[in-house]
Amino acid sequence: MPTAPATAKEHALADAVASEATLRRFLQGLPGVDAVGLEARAAALGTRSIKTTAKAYAIDLAISMIDLTTLEGADTPGKVRALGAKAVNPDPTDRSTPRTAAVCVYPDMVATAKAAVAGTDVKVASVATAFPAGRAALDVKLGDVREAVAAGADEIDMVIDRGAFLAGHHMKVYEEIRAVKEASGSARLKVIFETGELSTYDNIRRASWIGMLAGADFIKTSTGKVGVNATPANTLLMLEAVRDFRAATGVQVGVKPAGGIRTSKDAIKFLVLVNETVGEDWLDNHWFRFGASSLLNDLLMQRQKLATGRYSGPDYVTVD
Repeated sequence: MPTAPATAKEHALADAVASEATLRRFLQGLPGVDAVGLEARAAALGTRSIKTTAKAYAIDLAISMIDLTTLEGADTPGKVRALGAKAVNPDPTDRSTPRTAAVCVYPDMVATAKAAVAGTDVKVASVATAFPAGRAALDVKLGDVREAVAAGADEIDMVIDRGAFLAGHHMKVYEEIRAVKEASGSARLKVIFETGELSTYDNIRRASWIGMLAGADFIKTSTGKVGVNATPANTLLMLEAVRDFRAATGVQVGVKPAGGIRTSKDAIKFLVLVNETVGEDWLDNHWFRFGASSLLNDLLMQRQKLATGRYSGPDYVTVD
């Protein structure tokens, strides 16, 4: 079994983060991404046909991998309690429906979410580090993290400083992730790259390696707050990165595509990517998640259709 995530200074790639210069050389030495080949492979895997029995399994697996999310300025305690109840019992008419992996909220709603899922294995994740832009001083970002952890967050979803990354200040990004990892304590850390703002696949690959070298438990595509979020191609690239990182270090890191995944068909395509790229070791909600709000409703409707032969329509599920 792969070991728990560690910082680069604790494993075989310690020399890569000895300085800004060594980190730059390491990142520049990563293989360049064949964009055409990457997109073609992602598209080809998305055409795989899924038999009915496999589809039923995939739908339940996808439900169990969802971080059920509300990240709006209009969030209220009542909305968060309702979200927690839905995570614990997604379909009140069918108790065999899996629970979601987590609920994801802002730091000030963590205590409310924690109470809503108390006594279950549903985790509470909190976005932090001046989400979604990440434009704040480090002490402010760390305060954000500590507030969420003190309130009971099991997981922290941080955003990287994209400005620093794009300006070539890779060591700054690395050190910031390390500082957030330390502030997170026992909470698992998901590092969000905002892939839609990184411009190139090469940048996504480099950001993935920085996150993993710094001790990320998960690498995550997006905040869901920009025009381009999770895509099959950028998720495939990140899956290849965690595969290669484990081969180099023995350390396993999870992947979380977030934003824009709304249908069962979409979710199943992503599960095929996981299975074909990194295999069964990642087909578990400890290592793969979907960041989503509306995806769960479609999965529930498709699940009922498989069970009854009838499509219920949107009135069958609660409106988030």
